[in-house]
Order: sequence, then structure tokens, then C-alpha cells
Amino acid sequence: MTAAGRERRIAWSARLGTVLIRVLASTWRVRFANPALLKAAQEKTGVAIFALWHGHLLPLLWAHRNRDIAIMVSEHKDGEIITRIALALGFRAVRGSTSRGAARALLGGCRELESGHDLAVTPDGPRGPARSVAPGTTAIAQRTGAGIAPVAVHASRAWRLNSWDGFIIPKPFARVTVAYSDPIFVAAALPREATQETANLRAGIDRAGEIAATQ
Repeated sequence: MTAAGRERRIAWSARLGTVLIRVLASTWRVRFANPALLKAAQEKTGVAIFALWHGHLLPLLWAHRNRDIAIMVSEHKDGEIITRIALALGFRAVRGSTSRGAARALLGGCRELESGHDLAVTPDGPRGPARSVAPGTTAIAQRTGAGIAPVAVHASRAWRLNSWDGFIIPKPFARVTVAYSDPIFVAAALPREATQETANLRAGIDRAGEIAATQ
């Protein structure tokens, strides 16, 4: 396929995806559990790093739309489609991941936080394993001082794709609960020490999921 053909396919896929998401998500009943914990994560620097599992990406994109949040998206070809959909929903984009463009993603994420924008990261993206935690999130938190806000979602009715991340798509008119857990502040003096916080981050996101499921 030519470059022009790939661009047309990406543009068409992104436009269609955005329309379908808006139509479906407009029927969801979204509510937030303990949003004060997000405020607590933002208290130190005024911004926070949203940490979420890749499989929860769709409903969380919708729930946090139009907030000018920067989202880290991989440089994989599918990442371009996700980027354009995210931009259409009122997000900013930082390209790169731990598997490709890691240094650029790290610097871009830090710049977004330092310029006053919250940052959203999927520590197990873009290819998993599911619920694994790459060190990039804690490294950014260590470098900027921003608090990490673990966040998860629960849908009363949802399709779960047969993909590595068990991608969740809430069904029409589903009740969608977004929950945060206690913020994580990385006080390590050196980036390599920040990787010791990965177990805490994994537990924090899972705890947010437990909270969402019981609300």
C-alpha cells in the first residue's frame, strides 16, 4: 500500500472510530468514585499521572474527554489511529512507549506535566503482558514530582475482546464507574530506584478496579 493509501485508511478509520465511540458512549451512565483521591495526587505539583490498564482505555478516554489531558500512545501503526481518536475527544498526544521511542516518550511526558497538563499512561501497553508494569510511569513521576493517580473502570455490562489486554467495551446504556485509589508519590533519588515502586503501582491500579466494581 502506498503512503497516500495508508494515510487515507488511517484517516478513515479514525473518523469512523470517533463517530462510533461518540454514539455508543453517549448512552453510558458514567459516575466517579472517590474523585478526592485524584485531587490528592494533583496537590503537590498541580498535575497528576493517570495510570490505567490498557484494557480499560476506551471507557476512561470517554470519561475524561475534553480535559486537555496528554495521553501517551505507542508509535505502532495502530497508535496513529488511537492518537487521532484521542485528539478528537479533547486530549493531547505524546508518542512513544517502552518498546519503541521510549526516551522521546519519557521526555515528552515530562514536558507535558511541567507545562501544566495531566498525563495518562498505560503501564502495560502497548503489547503487554496484561497488568505488567513497565518502569516509564514511575520514572516520569520521579523526574517531575507529579503524583500518580491509579484509575480503573467497571461496567455493569460490557463486551470483552479476545485480545491480550481483555479490552473492555461497555454495552449500550451500561453503568460505568470510574474509581481512583490512593495516590503514589515516587521519592526515589535515582530513576533506577523508582522502579521499586512498580509493585505499588500494580497494586494501586488493581485496588482502583476493586473499588469501581463495588460502587
